[in-house]
Formats: sequence, C-alpha cells, structure tokens
Amino acid sequence: MEKMNQRDRPFMTIQRNDSSDHLVLHMKNEMRNTKYKPVDYQQLHVLTEAKKLASASAELKIRKAMLTSKISKEQTLIKQHKQVWWQEYQRLNEVRCKMESEIKSLLNEENIGNECLCDLTNFEQELSEQWCTYLKNVINPIQQLRADLKYRQHHTLQHSHPHVEFNSVKVLEEVDFVKKQLKTVFERLSLEQQRIENDLSGWSIKILDHSLEEKTNLLSELPIELGSLECPYPDLKSSIHSEFCKFTQKYQKKLQDVDLQLEDIYRNCQLSEEDHWIYQAILDQYPGDLFGRRTLYLDMLQRYFPHKSRHDLIEHEKYCDQYRFAMEQRKILISNWNKNKKDFTQKAVLTLIEACAAHEMESTLAKDKKKQQELCADLKAKVLQWRAHQEEVARLEMEISARRREKEEEKEKLWKKKELLQRAEKKKKIKKYWAMKKQKWQEMEMRDLQRLEELKKLIAEQSLKDRERVKYRKELLERRLMEKKEAALQEAHEDKERARRLEALRKQVAVVAQFDPVRMMSDTMASKARMGIEIEEEFILQKPLFTLNTYNEQQIISDPRLRFELALREAGLHRTLYAKEILPKISPRKPPRKDMESTVFKI
Repeated sequence: MEKMNQRDRPFMTIQRNDSSDHLVLHMKNEMRNTKYKPVDYQQLHVLTEAKKLASASAELKIRKAMLTSKISKEQTLIKQHKQVWWQEYQRLNEVRCKMESEIKSLLNEENIGNECLCDLTNFEQELSEQWCTYLKNVINPIQQLRADLKYRQHHTLQHSHPHVEFNSVKVLEEVDFVKKQLKTVFERLSLEQQRIENDLSGWSIKILDHSLEEKTNLLSELPIELGSLECPYPDLKSSIHSEFCKFTQKYQKKLQDVDLQLEDIYRNCQLSEEDHWIYQAILDQYPGDLFGRRTLYLDMLQRYFPHKSRHDLIEHEKYCDQYRFAMEQRKILISNWNKNKKDFTQKAVLTLIEACAAHEMESTLAKDKKKQQELCADLKAKVLQWRAHQEEVARLEMEISARRREKEEEKEKLWKKKELLQRAEKKKKIKKYWAMKKQKWQEMEMRDLQRLEELKKLIAEQSLKDRERVKYRKELLERRLMEKKEAALQEAHEDKERARRLEALRKQVAVVAQFDPVRMMSDTMASKARMGIEIEEEFILQKPLFTLNTYNEQQIISDPRLRFELALREAGLHRTLYAKEILPKISPRKPPRKDMESTVFKI
C-alpha cells in the first residue's frame, strides 16, 4: 500500500532542466511514453479474485485430506478392534463349549445318585422346556408375522391394481398389539434377570467374605501338628508358641496394611461396580503382547464411557494398577506365610521330637543331665537363629517391594516429563500459527477498510432511494386506512340492520303457554316407571350386596412370601426351624404404607 501511495503521488522536481520540461510537454500533449504505463485496476481485481479462489480451493483440499486421514485412522482402529473381538469371541466360544462338555460329562457319568446333581438336571430340563415354550409362543409368531408382512408387501408391489385391497389399518393394529405384548414379556424377563443377578452377586459377596474370614482365622490358629504333640519342656513349647505368635502377628500386620491399602484404592475409585466390570472386561479382551494395546483399549473405553474424559480413564487405570500390585503383594504375602508356616511347623516338630527323645534319655540316664541342658540351649539357639533368618527374609521382601515402588514412581515421572516436553512443542507451534494468522488478519483489515469506503458510498445512494420509497409507502398506507374506515362503517350499518331483523323474528316466536309450576315440578309417568314408583315387580339380584376391595389372584401368587412358603411345602421343610426363622425375614414386594400400620397391639 505504501508503494502504491508513493507511486500515485505527483512528480516533485526541485531542479528544472530540459528533460523535465520535455516530460511536462509530453504529458500536456497526451503523448504516451513506454516507461510509464497506466495501472489496470480491473485486471488487478480479477487477479486477486483468482488468488482468493485458489486459496479457498487449497483450504478445501486440506480439510478434505484431514477428514480423510481422520476417517482412515478411525477405520484402522475399528479393524483392529474387530480382530481383537473375533479372537476373544473364539476364545470364549471354546471355553463355553469346554465348560458345557465338562458339565454334561459330570451330570451323565459320575454322582448319578447325588441329590444336588439330580436337581440340576431337573432344572436344566425345566429351562429347556421353558425355552421351547418361549420359542413357540413368542419367537415363532413374530417370525410368521414378519414373513407374512414381507409377502404382502412384495405381493402389493408386484400386483398394484385397483382391485387389490390391503387393509393396512388392521395390519398396523395387529403389529402394535404384538409390540405391546413383546414389551411386557421383555420387561418381565428383564426384572427376572435383575433379580437373579442380584441373588448371584449377594451369594458371591457372602462366599468372598467367608473365604476372607477363613484366611484370617487360619493366620491366627496354631497348627494342628504343634497342638497334638506333647513336649516335656513347657519352656520350649511356650517359646515355640510365642515365636509362632510373633511370626503370625507380623504377617497379620502386613496383611492388614495391604487390606487398608486396597480399601483406600477401592474408595478412591470413581467408577461404579458395573462400569468397573465393563472396564475390566475390555482390558481382558486385549492381550498383553498386542501392539498398541493401550491405545486400543483407551479408544474402546472412550467409546463405552463417552461421559468420562481421557484423564478420568487414565486415573482409573492407575488405580487399577495399584490395586493389582497390592493384590499381588497380598498373594505373595499369604504364599510366603504358608511356606514359612510349613517350614516352622516342620522345624518345630523336629525340635519337639528331639526334645522328647532328650527327655527320655534324661529320664533313663540321670547322669547325662548336663548334656541335656546343652542340647536345650542348642535348640533355643536354633530357634533364635531361625527367627533371625525370618526377620532377614521379611526385611529383604520389604526392600524389594520398596524398590519396585520406586521404579514405578520413576517411570511415572519420566512419562510426565515427556508429556510436558510435548506440550511445550505444541505451544511453540501454536504461537507460530497465531503470528501467521495475525499477519493475515492485518492484510484482511486493509482490504476491508477499502471495501468499507465503497460500501459507505453505496449506502448513501441507497438511503436516498429509501426515503423516496418510505414517502410512497406512507401515502399508500394512508389510502388503505381510509378504505378500512369506510369498510368498518359499512359493517356497523349491516350489523344494526341484522339486529333489527332478529328482533322481529324473536317477537314472532315468543312463548305463549300458561305458567304451571306444579306440573313443571311433578314427576312424569316415564320417570316414575324408570324409578319403580307405584309399580310392583319381582326383586332380582343382579349385583353383589357389597364390593370387595382386595388383591387379585396374580398379585397374591407374585408375593415372594407365598412362593417361598409353597416351595418349602413342596420340599417338606415348612415345619423346620429354618422355615420358622427365614419366613418372618422375607419382606413383601411392595412395602406397606405407614398410615395403614395397625396400632392395636401397641396399646
């Protein structure tokens, strides 16, 4: 722009000579020179428009390329997901077939007289019968209706003649009726599925609690081998027992620390139990040796949990790794305890056997008392040495776990540093991008200012035209208002004339009957006959004397208390102590209202 402004300025000559006079003469006489050519602004405008179109097409190509790359990346991920899904499906199908074959072989070959297995076979047969009934009553009619609709549609498309009739309303009503029936069936099945899942989850929690209690009890119980053996030296037996208690307390403390760590991790977990189950199932689908495993399962998790951010999923992944590490520590701790307990028991049994032998020798040979004392001292030294070895083993295990934890923390720090470097590079690229954008905006602002001046001129011309148009519209509006006023006066005159004619008609149809209030208020013959007054007829009972507001048969049968009692009666257990204890604890399906609670027995 500055170059153009300098070019458009007039010539300024300080020193005049013959050449300048010659140039002025040329300009006055409109004689053209080859050095100075006029600027063709129209051609420049065409060139700028062509450049704009080229840049717009280039930008469109870039956007298309970005979209294509995004779609190809998405398709690649979906392809990898499909491969993993297919492998997981094959594995689960093989496991399912294997389990079914094992169950069938167990039910058919062995334990034929077992009552539980007989109940399982009966239950399987009942389920197969129910499935056949479901196919017969639900699935087959739907398939038949679908085939019928396809046949009718095909028939109407091929033979679309006016004499061919197709009652679409009746078919739609039938389809809606089938949909409603299917909806009720699926709702009932979903409720039953939810109930069974809740029962299974409750039993699994009870089994886990029972196993945890057994493990904690095993930690605190003295081995049967040590309790059954007799030791003639109470000091030795008490020392062995105290060493076992110290050894057990140490492992119990470690186990409690690990359990507290697990509870803390479980408490900080942000996902629900169902979401965590889905998360774990997705992670198990992708094997550990798969290339790009973390990218794939994070992509799948973001698809399953769109309401969760990537940061939340990574945090949950960290919590899961911590939980898995703590569980492995707990398993290692329990296995070490079992191993050490076994070693301790063997050594203690050998020690007690040696003590018994020594006592027998002492009883038979009183002279060897000094030797027996040295043997006891040696045995105590062995116990102390074993204790020192155990303490050293525990210390080494703690150091190994601490080193592993430090290694995990260093790995996490390196990952965070790498992420910070990537963010710094991205910030530099963004700054460079915004500098280029700012330069483009300045160029666009200069072009917009020129365009603004042109638009102001156009707006000034348009405003003159608009004033003339407004004046014309105002005159037209006044003319229309006058016409509306005249039409309103004409309508009012017509209304008055209509009212006058209506009044004349009203006078013609006025009431002329005499006023008789007694006849008006008395009963007619029809009303007396309808109400049964002055008519003697035989009394026929057509409805019950009073209405019953109670439960129907379906509601009574659906009560879990009645169903449980019927099951107990069929099994012959309704008179047992178990039935007496469990029946009062079963709550109804719908709890009773608080305002309907009886207070008779509380007075």
